[in-house]
Amino acid sequence: MTSTESPVRLAMPDAPGQPTPSPDLARLYRDFESELLVPLWTEIGDLMPTSPKPDAAPHVWRWARLLEIAGRSGELVPVGRGGERRAIALANPGLGGAPYATPTLWAAIQYLNPREDAPVHRHTQHAFRFVVEGEGVWTVVDGDAVAMRRGDLLLTPGWRFHGHHNQSDTPMAWLDGLDIPFVHATGSAFFELGPDVVENRSTPARSYAERLWAHPGLRPVSQPGATPSSPITAYRWEHTDAALSAQLELAAEGRPGVVERGHAAVRFSNPTTGGDVLPTIRAEMHRVCAGTTTTTRREVGSSVWQVFDGTGRVSLGGRAWRVERGDLVAVPSWVPFAVTAESEVDLFRFSDTPIFESLHAYRVQEGDE
Repeated sequence: MTSTESPVRLAMPDAPGQPTPSPDLARLYRDFESELLVPLWTEIGDLMPTSPKPDAAPHVWRWARLLEIAGRSGELVPVGRGGERRAIALANPGLGGAPYATPTLWAAIQYLNPREDAPVHRHTQHAFRFVVEGEGVWTVVDGDAVAMRRGDLLLTPGWRFHGHHNQSDTPMAWLDGLDIPFVHATGSAFFELGPDVVENRSTPARSYAERLWAHPGLRPVSQPGATPSSPITAYRWEHTDAALSAQLELAAEGRPGVVERGHAAVRFSNPTTGGDVLPTIRAEMHRVCAGTTTTTRREVGSSVWQVFDGTGRVSLGGRAWRVERGDLVAVPSWVPFAVTAESEVDLFRFSDTPIFESLHAYRVQEGDE
C-alpha cells in the first residue's frame, strides 16, 4: 500500500449519514489507518448487507474433463510423502484462486493408480468419499478396511488415521469432500503423519464398523451414548437406492414421504444422535423423476451437488447448465437453486448446514420470491 492509499473508503460528500469531508476528517482517517482501525460507518454495506452477498460464484465442473485431467496426473504425479494424495481441488471462480468449492467446503477428485497406496495420515478436518464410478479401492480408517464401490458414501471423521489402497488392475477416482476452508479460516487445523503404507490390506465386503452398526433401526447395547460423528464407515448404495425407490412408490400410492411431487430425498444420519453424519457436513441423496422441476430454494450456507446418474438442468441465480453423470455444481449462500430432470436424475449433495444450525443462523426460503 502506498502512502496515498487508504483502507478506509471515503463516502461521497452528500452520502446520507456520512460526515462532511474536511482536513480534520482526513487526518482522523489517517490516524485510523496508522493504528489499524476501520470505522464501521464506511464498511456497513459490505459487513451487514440486507441479505447474503457471497463472494463464491455458482459454477459447474464437468466430470469427464476432471477424470481426463486426473488420469494425466496419475501418469506424472506420484503418491507419497510430501504430496500425500493425488487430489485435485475445485477452485470456485469467485474466491480468488483459493482451492475451495465454497467458502466452507472443499471438494476434489482423488485418483489412485492400480496397485497403489495413498499413505496413512490424520487431520482434524472432517472428510468423506463419494464414489460415482468404479471399485477396487479400500479406504482404511483406524485399521478398519472399508470397500469403496459405486454409489457408496464413506466417512473419515476428523482425527482418524486413514489411507487408501487399490487392489485392482484399473485406476479409480472418487469425490473427496472436507471442511478444509472452515477449519483453515478458524485456525484450528492439526495434521499428523501415519505409516507410509496401509497397515490393513484385507479386502472385506463389509467393514468392522458396518458389521457392528449398519443394521436398520438397531444399535449395539455395548456402545452407549452419542458420538459427534457417525460410527458407520460406509453407507451403501443398495440401501440408499431402495429408500429413494420406496418413497416414490409410497407417493404413487398417495402416501406421504417425498419432499415434493416427483422428488424423493434421504439424509445420511448418525445412528447415535439422529443428526448429521459429520459435525460440519450434511450429506443427502436426491432423486428427481423425469420431467420434474424441483421447487426453487435458497438457504444460508453453501452446498456442492454431484450428479450420480441421469441428465438434467440446474438453475442457479438466473443461469442454467445442463448436467450429466459426475458433474459437480457449487451453490453459494442464498443463491436460488432448482433442478429440472430430463431423465430420472440422482444427485448427491453435501452442505455446511450443520455449522449454521449450530449457530442458530440458518435460514431457508422456498419458492420464486
